[in-house]
Amino acid sequence: MLVHPQFDPIAISIGPLAVRWYGLMYLIGFALFILLGRYRIQQQPNGVFTREILDDALFYGVLGVILGGRLGHILFYQPGYYLQHPLEIIAIWQGGMSFHGGFLGVAIAMVWLARKYQISWLSVTDFIVPLVPLGLGAGRIGNFINGELWGRPTDVPWGMIFPYADNLPRHPSQLYEFALEGLMLFTLLWLYSAKPRPLGAITGMFMIGYGIFRSICEFFREPDDGFLGIMTLGMSMGQWLSLPMITAGAALVIWAYRYGHQPEETVQKSSHGHKNRH
Repeated sequence: MLVHPQFDPIAISIGPLAVRWYGLMYLIGFALFILLGRYRIQQQPNGVFTREILDDALFYGVLGVILGGRLGHILFYQPGYYLQHPLEIIAIWQGGMSFHGGFLGVAIAMVWLARKYQISWLSVTDFIVPLVPLGLGAGRIGNFINGELWGRPTDVPWGMIFPYADNLPRHPSQLYEFALEGLMLFTLLWLYSAKPRPLGAITGMFMIGYGIFRSICEFFREPDDGFLGIMTLGMSMGQWLSLPMITAGAALVIWAYRYGHQPEETVQKSSHGHKNRH
C-alpha cells in the first residue's frame, strides 16, 4: 500500500511571492505548446501556420481555457452553489476548472483567431490539437502533486491513500489520466498528424481519443465533487460530457474522409500583416 507524499503545493517561494505546482504545470503545458508548434511549422513549411499565428493561438487559447474552464465547472458541476455565492465565480485560485468547458472555450477562441487571419477554423484546430495532450498531462501531474481528484477505493497493489480524502487505498487516477489523456493521446495524434490528412480529420480524432480515454479513466476516478456521484445509467458527469464529444468527433472524421477537403496552404504574407501585441 502506498501513501500520497502530500507535496508542498508551493513549488517556489521568494519572499511574499509563491509559485504553486499547479500553476507551474500550466506554464510547462504552454511552453510545450509553443516548442512543439514551432517544430511542426519547420516540418511543414507550406502549412497554414506561422510563428505569429502560433503565438496568437496560445494567447487566445489561454483565454479560452480559463474562461471556458471556469464557466464549464460552474454550469456543469456546481450551478446551485455559485448561484448562492456569486462572488466566488472569479476565485479561480481556489480551484474548479472543467476540461469540457475549457475545450468549448478554446474552440470559440479559435474561431476568433481563424477570422483574424482569414483561414478556416478546422485548419487552425487541426494544427493545434496534437500540441495539446502533453499540456493536459502536465495538468494531471499538478492534480497528483496537489493530492486532488483522487480515484475510487481499490485493493490493487498500487492503491494509494490520499490523507486529504480518507484512509482508504484508492486508485491514483490522476496518473492514469496522465498516461492516457497525456502521453498516449499525444503519441497517437502526433503520429497520425505527421502525414497529410483531410481537413477536420485530426480535430475529430482528438475529440474521439480524448473522449474515450477520459471515459475509461472515469471508471477509476472518484466522481467529481462528491455530491454529483454516479448519474443516470451508472455514468459520471465526465462520461456524459465525453459522449457528445466522441459522437461529434466521429461525425467529423466521417465527414472529412467522405468529402476529402485538403488542408489549406500558407496564406499570403499580406494576410499576416498583424503585429503580435500579446
